[in-house]
Amino acid sequence: MTLLFLSITSLLAQERGYASYYHPKLHGRPTASGLIYHKDSMTCAHRTYPFGTLLLIENEQNNKTIIVKVTDRGPFRRKFIIDLSYQAAKQIGILKQGYAKVKITPYRKLPQLYELLEPPFPLKFKNESTIKKPPFPFQNKEEK
Repeated sequence: MTLLFLSITSLLAQERGYASYYHPKLHGRPTASGLIYHKDSMTCAHRTYPFGTLLLIENEQNNKTIIVKVTDRGPFRRKFIIDLSYQAAKQIGILKQGYAKVKITPYRKLPQLYELLEPPFPLKFKNESTIKKPPFPFQNKEEK
């Protein structure tokens, strides 16, 4: 249960720092997830979020927002918390300067608690024994 709590709280956390974007020479190369980087995709590199996590990125200088998918690891420079694909950087408005101060928020909807926990026993309705099942169309007469 502690692990579940830590996972949920880490998904709720916001992160602030600087974003940069991939160098054009990286187009067509494999990422840490095994996917091929494409400059026109809406993807990013982050140090800790699991691959496939959707992140809402807000440029704090112009308030533009985008949603990107984590497919790589990085960046590995101080103060930088995310590397964006070329297309993502273009949409959020950081191409000219090359970097921007951003806020990262996990975007994927968190599951409800009842979706995470399975009951320890099969659920039965109170009057389940009185419910008659319709006959199966191909049932033999002696099976009825």
